[in-house]
Amino acid sequence: MGAPKFCLGYPSRTAAVLAMRAEGLSTSTIAARIGIESNTVTALEASANRQGRTQRREVELPPWNTVAIDNDVLRALRPHAIRRQVTVTALARQLLATLADDDLVDALLDDADEIAGRAAA
Repeated sequence: MGAPKFCLGYPSRTAAVLAMRAEGLSTSTIAARIGIESNTVTALEASANRQGRTQRREVELPPWNTVAIDNDVLRALRPHAIRRQVTVTALARQLLATLADDDLVDALLDDADEIAGRAAA
């Protein structure tokens, strides 16, 4: 077995997998973010479980991986998270990742500016 591979701000791929799983992400999503096969994600989790590390353990995120979200926004997201059977935090992360990955930030903000302009008129 080789040395741990630094991954997405975590000290190893296993730590990254466990952190993303704790956020409620699926195996395929985790695999895509790390750039590994889904069966590798499963194998890393199984190895961690054999070594006594569990997915339920709190995983400390790197400080640059932290975003503060207003409580009103979190409350507004809650029913959507419940419908998708994920945590509000996992949903917020998924929304931000989709906006960034699909290059939708400008489109969303431009639409919001247009709607606000019509409302002010």
